[in-house]
Amino acid sequence: MNNSAPSSVTRRRFIRTTAIGTAPLVLAPRLFGGKAPSKQITLGFIGVGNHGLNYNLKRFLKEEDCRAVAVCDVFASRTQKAKEVIDTHYHTKDCRKFTDFRELLARDDIDAVVISTPDHWHVPLSLLALKAGKDVFCEKPTLTIAQGRQLVNTVKKHDAVFQTGLEDRSVDLYHKLAEVVRNGAIGQLKSIEVGLPFKDDHVFPKEDPAPVPKDLNYNLWLGEAPFVPYSPMRTHKDCWRQIRDYSGGTLADWGAHIIDTAQVGNFAENSGPVEVEGEGVIPPNALNTMPNKFALTYTYANSVVMKVRSEGVRIRFEGSDGWAGIKGWLGKLEAHEPGIFKQEYQNSKIWPLPPGEHRDFLDCVKSRKTNTYTAEALHRLSTVMHLGNISMELGRKLKWDPGKESFDNDEANRLRSRISRTDWKTG
Repeated sequence: MNNSAPSSVTRRRFIRTTAIGTAPLVLAPRLFGGKAPSKQITLGFIGVGNHGLNYNLKRFLKEEDCRAVAVCDVFASRTQKAKEVIDTHYHTKDCRKFTDFRELLARDDIDAVVISTPDHWHVPLSLLALKAGKDVFCEKPTLTIAQGRQLVNTVKKHDAVFQTGLEDRSVDLYHKLAEVVRNGAIGQLKSIEVGLPFKDDHVFPKEDPAPVPKDLNYNLWLGEAPFVPYSPMRTHKDCWRQIRDYSGGTLADWGAHIIDTAQVGNFAENSGPVEVEGEGVIPPNALNTMPNKFALTYTYANSVVMKVRSEGVRIRFEGSDGWAGIKGWLGKLEAHEPGIFKQEYQNSKIWPLPPGEHRDFLDCVKSRKTNTYTAEALHRLSTVMHLGNISMELGRKLKWDPGKESFDNDEANRLRSRISRTDWKTG
C-alpha cells in the first residue's frame, strides 16, 4: 500500500452557493485551492451518532493538522451535542451545525467530510461529497456491489482521496498475522476459518407505526431506501444493521473486519472468491430481514477455501506446514509455533504497518499519496459479504467472476444493485 502519487494538488473546488439555493457563502482560507492556504485541513462531519461522535470525531480532534468546522445529523439533538464537543475542544463557538447534509457539502471552506451514517447512506453521500470537490473519509461497508464500483469510478474521476473507516490493517496483531501467512510461515495456505458474532439479542420485534419525533428528519434518514412508516427501533443502530434496506446484517458489519484480514492473508484483497454457497436463518416475526445465524463457504481461484460461521469472533489460517490465528477481537496471536510471530522479513510480502486510519487519511490528503483503505479496497471487501448474502437469499451455490464482477446466474446478477427511492430529495 501507500504507493507514491504526485504530491502536488491540482483539484480546485468551485462551489460558491449551497445545493438548495441559499446565498453565496463567505470563503475562508483553505488548504487546497486558495491563495492563502491554511495549516489545517478543515473537516465536516456527517452522521454524529455514537460512532461518529465518540470514535471518528474525537480521534480527529486529537490531530493538530485538522480542524472540525461543521457537523450534520438528521437528529437535531446529535448535531447540537457534536457542536458542543467541538466548541468545547477549541474554546470557541464557531462550529456550524446542519440537519441537511446538502448545506454542509455546499460550503467551500470544507476540505473533506467524515461520513458515519447508517450503511445505506455511505455511498450516496460519498458520491455527493466527491462531486462537491471534497476528499472523503467514510465508514464501511457499501450497500450493494454496483454501488461499490460506482464509488471507485467516481473517486478516480475526481482524483480524490477516499479512506474507509476500518482500522484492521493498522492493528499490529492482524497485520502480523497476515504477514506471517503471506510470507509462508505456515507453508502453502489451504483454508481459512472466520468466526463472526451470533447476536441473539439483536432480534427486534415488529412495531406499530409511531409519530416521527420532532428531533428527527425521517425522510432524510431513509434517503434512497424504500419508504416505510417510522417506528422507534428502526433507526436504532443495532436494529437497522439487521434490516436489508439499510445494511447487510452481521455478516457485512463484523465481516468487514475479520474477512479483510482473511483476504489480505490470501493475497485476495484486490480480487475475491470465485464461488460461494451458504445458508442463514432470519429471525421470524421481527423487524430483522437479514440472517443472524449463517454458515458460508467461499472458494478462491487458488483453491483456498474460506468458511465463515456465526460462532464467535475468530480467524484461523491453515497451511501445509502449520496454522496461525487469533481468537476473539484483538485477542492473542496463536500458532503451531509461536516463534513465527517474532520473524522479521527483509523483503516482506506485505506493506509496512500503516498509521491509524484517521492519521493515514490526513497524511494522504496533504501528500495525495495512496492511502491504506481505498475505495477499491472497500468495494472488494464489501463484495465478499454481498456475495454471501445473495447466495443465502437465493438459497444456491453461485460462481463469481471477480474480474467481470458478475455471477453465472441472471437472478443473482440482478441483486448486484437495487432500485433507489428518489422522492427523498424533495421531501
